[in-house]
Order: sequence, then structure tokens, then C-alpha cells
Amino acid sequence: MDELAEVVGGKRVSMTILYGPRYFAPLRYVALFLKSVRCNETFGAYIDSANLLRYTKNSASWFDLSLISAYGKEGADKLKFRNRRTYQEVIFEGLEFCFTGEKYVLPEPIETGLLGDVAIAADSGPVWPMKKWAYYAELKHVLEAKGLKVNVLPARNSLLEHLADVRNHRCLVGGDSLPMHFALGTETPCVTLFNCTSPWEIYDYGIQKKIISPRLEEFFYKRGFDRRATTAITVEEVLRGVMSQLQGSGIVPNHSIAK
Repeated sequence: MDELAEVVGGKRVSMTILYGPRYFAPLRYVALFLKSVRCNETFGAYIDSANLLRYTKNSASWFDLSLISAYGKEGADKLKFRNRRTYQEVIFEGLEFCFTGEKYVLPEPIETGLLGDVAIAADSGPVWPMKKWAYYAELKHVLEAKGLKVNVLPARNSLLEHLADVRNHRCLVGGDSLPMHFALGTETPCVTLFNCTSPWEIYDYGIQKKIISPRLEEFFYKRGFDRRATTAITVEEVLRGVMSQLQGSGIVPNHSIAK
């Protein structure tokens, strides 16, 4: 939970932010805790008098696309596939603000000493196995043959160390994941592969190259595993994206900054 006081649109707004799914506590627990928080207005999920998980009208543009959607999962996934607004645009609009490219607010990282030209975020976790592209090893080999320093991001004891690992590279390659958000938040150019989740919900801040699977619709928001989803994007396409990002930051093959 965070307590924030910000000046938005010329007025001071106080907010209590209760973090929901994805990287924090399950949404139901957060909604239950909300009952103990005093506030003038609620935005998001809550528990109703029948102990059912609902969401407020002002947050419907986001939660209509979610697992607790009033349209059911199948209907939510169809809406999600048609949606072309970023997460920030949807949330800001629901709160009656206008998103104008506001940046992430991140804490200071804990340095690890891991440096390089390209960081590969290969892990996807058990919930989204199809986010894990099949050819990271091949990509690493090709990039290293070009004289670039490439690191596969290791597991860390804290997110702040993981944040430092991402920031200490010139480009991050990976799926729709937490490292991608760290890259966007630290203004680290990134190449992001979308095998089964929405590329349109991610605001690119002018530093992200999105590579969208030609089979995205077939595997959209499916949580099982099918190798076809992880092999649809080619090594050549990702390589072009990485080299474009590196050249944009002033790095050319055989001139690694990490040497």
C-alpha cells in the first residue's frame, strides 16, 4: 500500500494505492483489505455485500478486460484483443486525468556489478509459459559473435538488484514481463516479444521495439503451453530489432562498451 499526494491538473489529489494482481497480493485479498481503508471514492475492485468480487464503474474500462470481467473470461479476452489503448491511458481516463507520457516512479536500485550491451530476460514464470521465446540461446550466440557482451539476467535476492541489472545494459530483450517494465522505467531501450499477451496495452515511451507474433490471436491470453506460440517469431526478426536499438544508442558490432 502506498500513500501518495500529487498535484494533477492544478489540484492536489491524495491517493491510497492498494496493489492488486500480477506482481503483488491476489486481488481478492486487496479488495477485502479495502474495507478497512477510509476514502471518499474507490477506484478498482472491491468486495460487495454478498462477498463477491466486483469493480467500480469508473474502473470498468480496465476490469472489463480482466479475469473478473462482467463479460466473463471469453468476452474479456475478445475485448482485450480489440483494445488499442495503453494501460496508462485507460487508468488515467478512469480517474478523470489525461495521460501525457508520465514516467514510472522507481526506487534507487542496488548495484550488482553486472554490465553488458544486451540483457536477456528469458524467464516467464509458471503462469505464462508461452511468454518464453524458444530461441534466446540462439540469439545470444549470434550477438556474441558480433562482439557484443550479452548477459542472461540471473535470479536475485531483491527486485532492486534486478532493477540494477536491467539498467546496466544498453538493451533488454525479453517478453511482456517485469524486466520489460524496469527497462521502460529506467529508459533502457528494449525489444519485447509478444507471443500471447497484448502489445497495445504497453506504452513504449519511444524506447521500445515491439515484435508481435504472427500467431498472437491464436494464443491470445492462453495460459497453457504450445510450442508453436514460442517459435512463431524468428531469430532474424529479433536480431534486427536488437541491432536497431543498439545502433540508436551509438553501439555498433565489434565495438562493445562492455569490453
